[in-house]
Amino acid sequence: MKRIFVSGTGTGVGKTLVSAVLAEALDADYWKPVQAGYEDGTDSEWVAGVIANGDKRVWPEAYKLKLPASPHIAAPKENILIDLEKIAAGVPHNNRNLIIEGAGGLLVPLNEDQFISDLVKMLDASLVLVSLNTLGSINHSLLTARVCRQENIPVLGWIFNGSYLHYEDEIVKWSGYPRIASIPYAANPDSAFVQQQASRIERQAFQG
Repeated sequence: MKRIFVSGTGTGVGKTLVSAVLAEALDADYWKPVQAGYEDGTDSEWVAGVIANGDKRVWPEAYKLKLPASPHIAAPKENILIDLEKIAAGVPHNNRNLIIEGAGGLLVPLNEDQFISDLVKMLDASLVLVSLNTLGSINHSLLTARVCRQENIPVLGWIFNGSYLHYEDEIVKWSGYPRIASIPYAANPDSAFVQQQASRIERQAFQG
């Protein structure tokens, strides 16, 4: 079973959409260990609704926090301490590949001492980076790539989301990480859109 962790350059860049596309493309399960904020529904619920047999392929969160804030702030509001070893011990196991969605970017704190980057390493996962095609994406993307190199995190490549601006070639060149796919903007992506984008994913990037 291959573990693929989806992180990105920040919050709201399209990690959940990309995770759904990858789950569909690779016939993989989906797991979001830490959900912060769910008044409008969870990411897991959305993914379950847009991938085939989602009710059987989406796993429950290890931590489900009410406050839509950084987990290190949201968790104490409910007298919870996020324990990365507990998360690692509860990784779903079956014969499928597993798509793991992070919260925000790599340096989002999960508790007072550990970050999303620490969770990626603890789960021994390979990383897919999501970059939103918008103003500022070069800076945010290259900073994210630098963290990956400093932390020795294996990166499979970039998936670019949206079409407002087009800095993809520059980000690939300067980061040294390949482009896996580009997903066009969709105001309300649905199951058909997810399936369409999944068909365009090159599976070779995930082999080996």
